[in-house]
Amino acid sequence: MDLSYTPEEEEFRARLREWLDKVLPTLPPKPSPADWPARRAYDLGWQRMLYDAGYAGLHWPVDAGGRGATPTQHLIFLEETENAGAPYVGANFVGLLHAGPTIAAEGTPEQRARWLPPVLRGEEVWCQGFSEPDAGSDLASLRTRAWRDGDDYVVSGSKIWTSHAEVADWCELLVRTDPDAPKHKGITWLAMPMDAPGITVRPLRTLAGSNEFAEVFLDEVRVPVAGRVGAENDGWRVTMVTLSFERGTAFVGEVVACRRVLRELAREARRNGRWDDTPLRCRLGRLNAEFRALWRLTQWNVSEAEQTGGVPGTGGSVFKLRYSHARQELYDAAAEVLGADCLDLDRPWVLDRLSSLSYTIAAGTSQIQQNIVAERILGLPKGR
Repeated sequence: MDLSYTPEEEEFRARLREWLDKVLPTLPPKPSPADWPARRAYDLGWQRMLYDAGYAGLHWPVDAGGRGATPTQHLIFLEETENAGAPYVGANFVGLLHAGPTIAAEGTPEQRARWLPPVLRGEEVWCQGFSEPDAGSDLASLRTRAWRDGDDYVVSGSKIWTSHAEVADWCELLVRTDPDAPKHKGITWLAMPMDAPGITVRPLRTLAGSNEFAEVFLDEVRVPVAGRVGAENDGWRVTMVTLSFERGTAFVGEVVACRRVLRELAREARRNGRWDDTPLRCRLGRLNAEFRALWRLTQWNVSEAEQTGGVPGTGGSVFKLRYSHARQELYDAAAEVLGADCLDLDRPWVLDRLSSLSYTIAAGTSQIQQNIVAERILGLPKGR
């Protein structure tokens, strides 16, 4: 992996900076975190601006509607947009970072033509219907059932922790289509329209006070067979593609954000007199080294994905395992910098500290990632 920048890449960075300087001041005020319809409109509006400027799906293949940019250009884009304070993907993150890349890799030409352009243009939002009340870390234990009826699957069951279900148009849904098969063999990946009859969405309130998750109840929901990505009962393999994107590249922008927060913490510590605390300075210095290393690992993972057809490998589990804990350590350090103010929910970083607790669970628990690293990378025998 070449970590230097070519003249063409530096030119790309300069053009991007110039565009960001021009458009960011024109954005409307951010809506209330609790107003998800308004947040959807805001996030999709930003996505449309990216699309019109030629930055949407920058690293997606050209035949999937993207620009086919190099991994380095992709990382430059993430660096510059985050450092400039540009909006995150927000409500569109499942479509852009999980479902869209999965359909680009596994979908038919008709499926790619139907679903990818609306995601890139900021017209449709996706949610993720994977976890269930009794199938979280052991995702293959899912019980939501689907049976074939003509040109439809009829789906009944429930999902939990469904991101952005309240404002989604589509759901990447895992269902069991063969209850008699071994649990990893009888699963199918479906694209379910969220306006189909029989769907009930019940928002969930998190520790941080947000409601981006929901329970979703499915009562004989009819999903067209045309919405199946991959073969029937081959959904576990397709799911591994989705999870590879979720663990391997979906957190890339967040590493840049954490590095920015670390710089802000150092400034705050100097301002409020805590910079003289030698152990705190050492802690911030160690975290700086940690996130620099994670950024290099990110570059490696993105470059590897480019060499293997665009799908990240098991190295994403190495990254996700360490990043989850580093993020928690970062916001623990933020509490130390803030002192008593770390109890004030209106102060920066306080809600982020609460949400950071979920990262060792989301996208596969740390225990699951350790198993993947042990078995698939180190070749150790499976535990009993």
